[in-house]
Amino acid sequence: MNQAAPAIGIIGGSGLYQMEGVENPTEQRVETPFGAPSDALIGGTLHGRQIYFLPRHGRGHRLLPHELNHRANIYALRSLNVRWIICVTAVGSLQEKYAPRDVLLPSQFYDRTSQRAIHTFFGEGIAAHVTFADPISTGLRSILAEAGREVGATIHDGGTYVNMDGPAFSTRAESEFNRRNGFDVIGMTNLPEAKLAREAEIALATIAMITDYDCWKVEEEPVSAQTVFGHLQANADMAKNILAAAIPRVPKEPTWPEHTALDSALTTDRKLWPAETLQKLSAILSRF
Repeated sequence: MNQAAPAIGIIGGSGLYQMEGVENPTEQRVETPFGAPSDALIGGTLHGRQIYFLPRHGRGHRLLPHELNHRANIYALRSLNVRWIICVTAVGSLQEKYAPRDVLLPSQFYDRTSQRAIHTFFGEGIAAHVTFADPISTGLRSILAEAGREVGATIHDGGTYVNMDGPAFSTRAESEFNRRNGFDVIGMTNLPEAKLAREAEIALATIAMITDYDCWKVEEEPVSAQTVFGHLQANADMAKNILAAAIPRVPKEPTWPEHTALDSALTTDRKLWPAETLQKLSAILSRF
């Protein structure tokens, strides 16, 4: 396992790897047992902390949600000793009170995806069932809330993110169903990241940038890619400001509950672990 100082990972879209103030930038292409990540990881230091940026969809937004290799993305970050991940992602609002360009910090997820097999690192002779009742790191979410308010963002602290497959946006019937069930925002990418981060013993929280009202609000234009990217461009500076304010507040040592999540999750007797699987998961399982 990488013995470098514990680092902070940032998963986001175009522009985030160009944050002002990042010193000694480097570009690293990391191969993992699960294939290649979405793109090269951009490393550097900010406020004295090692950080790594990963553009979720690749630079130029080349990958659709169902094409993302989430396992490779999270494994690559963990192999660089990333122990905290801040995700920046676009979401649609399912409730009137969340307006475009507001920021919601999810506390829960509802899974409407259909790709369960690629949302875990385990199998092939080693079984694990992580606790996921509280899927977001409360410590990291609190830091983001404090940082967001400090820089003037309209912050909604807590809420449920429903994760759909995509890449098409919702029908009106689906959008109304999600709204009536009390979900707060909808997106296509963040739940797998949270599940895999928990298995990799990484604390994760999300800055969900609201770009639209999905399509339940009939007096508004239905969501379109043009709408989403227009608001994302406008929100880029706010996201950078929140990140810059949050990073100095992140602890330097990984001592939160998420950092020992596998202590109560591994169910296969250690004597039965296949050597090949243990080697494959070495970045995650080395402490065992």
